Amino acid sequence: MRDEATVLHADLDAFYASVEQRDAPALRGRPVIVGGGVVLAASYEAKARGVRTAMGGRQALQLCPDAVVVPPRMEAYSAASKDVFAIFADTTPLVEGLSIDEAFLEVGGLRRIAGSPEQIAVRLRERVRADVGLAISVGVARTKFLAKVASAVSKPDGLLVVEPGREEEFLLPLPVERLWGVGAVTAEKLHRLGIRTVGQLADLEASTAERLLGKATGAHVHALARLRDPRPVDTTRRRGSIGSQRALGTGPRTPEELDVILTQIVDRLARRLRDRDRTCRTVVLRLRFGDFTKATRSRSVAVPTVRTTTLLAIARALLAAAMPQIEERGVTLLGVSLSQLGRADHLQPELPIDWGDGERLDTALDAVRDRFGALSLARGTQLGRDPGWSTPVLPEHE
Repeated sequence: MRDEATVLHADLDAFYASVEQRDAPALRGRPVIVGGGVVLAASYEAKARGVRTAMGGRQALQLCPDAVVVPPRMEAYSAASKDVFAIFADTTPLVEGLSIDEAFLEVGGLRRIAGSPEQIAVRLRERVRADVGLAISVGVARTKFLAKVASAVSKPDGLLVVEPGREEEFLLPLPVERLWGVGAVTAEKLHRLGIRTVGQLADLEASTAERLLGKATGAHVHALARLRDPRPVDTTRRRGSIGSQRALGTGPRTPEELDVILTQIVDRLARRLRDRDRTCRTVVLRLRFGDFTKATRSRSVAVPTVRTTTLLAIARALLAAAMPQIEERGVTLLGVSLSQLGRADHLQPELPIDWGDGERLDTALDAVRDRFGALSLARGTQLGRDPGWSTPVLPEHE
């Protein structure tokens, strides 16, 4: 482990809602909800009233009846993200993006030319605010995990440095939910055992944590609780998959509604494949049921593809196979990942070769959306739908 805290985790605050407040001065200082049927993002003014991401829109308005609800504008969020990541790249060449609004930066070799990691973080935050008009929180620590926790603790609009000599003092009193990989189910299991803080988990033997939580999860979270995280900031690994997921709230969803949401996700992911000259062989459907258990279903094709129609047909088949479980248990999250990515220049013609249909249609639709925006065209099934159903396309977390 490095001797100095040189890893920065930079995370934009309430990203979508902050972009809306930046672009519409009348929204500043007011509770803002992005999304319609489900909350995609909430400003800190709305969060203070109990509004949370993935909450149903009706419940959110009950908690915060004076909130301003705005439809999502993915083009604006994507443009803001590109501007911020340009600042990251200008700060250090060692940047590992996690999602549209957060990244790790390694600044350990910049002291002589740029100052201490804390000074670099201060300037980074100033530049993001001045050049992009957004607030960003930054955590600084020796490891990626501690830097990510520090940025979360510093929110909103904060900076927190975890010095090597104060790591246990900082981490151990925090709730176990702060550990990377401890979700609602794992947290509930730990709470039932009387384990509520990171320190209480760290006091266990590794074998005990593995027995209680399963070998992989137990080993992972116990290592983090003991401050073991050797992973460097990785700028070389090529992403093996792209994906997006949609929180659906707790209300019932009809098969037609789920098909619309699935179609939106696949449409955008297929376009991303083509924009990046990539192909895919495997489609993965991700589900979270009403009891908060999760499931994945996947199917691969023999020949890599970029066709929207092919990918959508596979995703629909996976969803149809999962419908009995959905009808019995409900569904609160629907996601799709495209994996086994390859290079488009290695793509062989698909059979049947329908140059007049699928491929030309994809090319024409991409050209129109490039010129007039992603929302300029929609499938007939999406007409008249709540704009809050627009699904944000976010890179998957590693």
